[in-house]
Amino acid sequence: MIRLPIQDRVEAGRLLGEQLSKLAASDPIVLALPRGGVPVGFEVARALDADLDVMVVRKVGVPWQPELAIGAVAGDVKFVDERFAAEIGLSQAQIDRAVEDAKVELRRREALYHRAHPALDLNDRTVVLVDDGLATGSTMLAAARLARAAQPKKLIIAVPVGSVEACERLRREADEFVCLATPDPFSAVGEWYVDFRQVTDAEVRSLLESHKEALHQRVTGGR
Repeated sequence: MIRLPIQDRVEAGRLLGEQLSKLAASDPIVLALPRGGVPVGFEVARALDADLDVMVVRKVGVPWQPELAIGAVAGDVKFVDERFAAEIGLSQAQIDRAVEDAKVELRRREALYHRAHPALDLNDRTVVLVDDGLATGSTMLAAARLARAAQPKKLIIAVPVGSVEACERLRREADEFVCLATPDPFSAVGEWYVDFRQVTDAEVRSLLESHKEALHQRVTGGR
């Protein structure tokens, strides 16, 4: 367990990287969930000397509270918590509209983040899915199922902090699951960080390019 609150996503990534470096992972690739998971994933990838990419997932938000997820979309994978949606009074039409809105943003981000290079092939790789935390776990669930469909050698889900319920749900989706802290009660990921400022698209692209360049430098010996 770690001391809460965590200073920021950089510290979270370093702490998570230390824990993950103890696991035997051959040919790892770190897939960070944008946008908040990318600074965390950047530090994890550095610690593991691993490839870094993004797993583009978009939460399906409640119309009047977009940060509250009723589900998520990733690639061709769609997950909606129908029971929760019914409990808060969403009609099927509202659910369908929220899903379509999420798909529009998903396509925008996929085009933006993979403009310079295509998504990495996950087949027979050790895939480490990373985010800055789990509240409901909906976005990570969609990401895990999309990653699993690519037939990786091993699927690891790793987060610095998460709710007990989300961690129990996601543990069943992975070959290995790492969560450094599960405070209870848990209402939002941001409450467990001192600095939880929004991560921009420009920062995501910069981190991806920076890591790619650093890996190239190590492989070529700086040539």
